[in-house]
Amino acid sequence: EAQLAESGGGLVQAGGSLRLSCAASGFTFDDAAVAWFRQAPGKEREAILCINGSDLKTITADSVKGRFTLSSDGAKDTVYLQMNSLKPEDTAVYYCAADRTRYLLGLSTCTVVGGMIRYSGMDYWGKGAQVTVSS
Repeated sequence: EAQLAESGGGLVQAGGSLRLSCAASGFTFDDAAVAWFRQAPGKEREAILCINGSDLKTITADSVKGRFTLSSDGAKDTVYLQMNSLKPEDTAVYYCAADRTRYLLGLSTCTVVGGMIRYSGMDYWGKGAQVTVSS
């Protein structure tokens, strides 16, 4: 069974940094386009970083541009979300997700419109990790 598991969430002061990890099991990130999402209380889920499956470029939402980056460790089949210069408004549950179907077909999996990421759909989701930024 394909699964994603996030780790590394916690409480951090404004201006601090945190790194989330996302480990895959039952499939490999080599065969999928990964994305990071977040959902703050009372708000809709927001895609913040994604790798577009058709050209493997990383797309970043304006809300986190210049502060958050995505990286990976192929040997560990793990992706990371490095979050710097954190703000209280970054408080949310953070999810990693993977689109395997469109990636294997060579299709675009995400794009940016008006500074916001649009995506077609994800095959797998993690359960989420809470990140709380105190002021």
